[in-house]
Amino acid sequence: MAELRSDPAAASAACCPPAAQASCCDPAEKVACCETAAAGGACGCAAGESAEASVEAGEVREAVRQRYAAAARVLGGAATPDCGCATVSNLDASGAEVFGAALYEARDADGATGDAVAASLGCGVPTAVAELREGETVLDLGSGAGADVLISARRVGPSGKAIGLDMTDEMLELASANAASAGVANVEFLKGYIEDIPLPDASVDVVISNCVINLAADKRAVIAEVARVLRPGGRLAVSDVIADPDMDDATRADMERWTGCIAGALSEQEFRSVLAAAGLTEIEVRPTHRVHEHAEAAIVRARKPEAL
Repeated sequence: MAELRSDPAAASAACCPPAAQASCCDPAEKVACCETAAAGGACGCAAGESAEASVEAGEVREAVRQRYAAAARVLGGAATPDCGCATVSNLDASGAEVFGAALYEARDADGATGDAVAASLGCGVPTAVAELREGETVLDLGSGAGADVLISARRVGPSGKAIGLDMTDEMLELASANAASAGVANVEFLKGYIEDIPLPDASVDVVISNCVINLAADKRAVIAEVARVLRPGGRLAVSDVIADPDMDDATRADMERWTGCIAGALSEQEFRSVLAAAGLTEIEVRPTHRVHEHAEAAIVRARKPEAL
């Protein structure tokens, strides 16, 4: 797809709002993205700049990598919480634990080690709603310390496989150690970016993720990759942060909050639009709990249509 960009000269009152533009980026789609034919397809993506386009993707990625690498060093015992390395907090502004291990009940964590669950930095439990089955291949985007990979491995059984994808060496090392401690053989951890998944087309049955998609600067690329690697009939089941429609510009511009799972979040309508643009169907967005004055955690599910 074409890259989102700012082009004030192309803006027109006839164009659709930025939330819809986020999923309307190919030239062939611009007509549908504009309210009238008078716009001639000249607006669409070019009209206005989304929150994603306002921050360089490389800057976002490096900020996220540094923050979660620091978190992994603390979790792995190589650094202390007072190291001054800007680690990730599981608490909201009031001090309530809205991220991490507190969200897992004992039955949700079956298969993962205590250390892996304790190291969770997610906003939910995607494995609780992914309806995993024996023999399936599961991919966890941004797998971190590996808790959801280990839970998935237990549920799909020896005939299935759980794959964790992460860009952070420190997290991959921590996840591998947790997998070794759990004694599971049907897991694999890969280094890579969720915008460019290092797996073949139609190679996995289920994609899960726990508070990671909101960290990507280009959500469209992530969801397009999800659609590519899913087999026909495959499922997406993620926990993520959903921004309120009125999230203020100051929050979105705050890089520290971006890397803390807040500022990069899509609104519900934006998330639905991106999923639909990638060809996914049966889209469901179910809020679970508030994580910020301008955002809430939610379970997001969708399906890749069966091949015709």
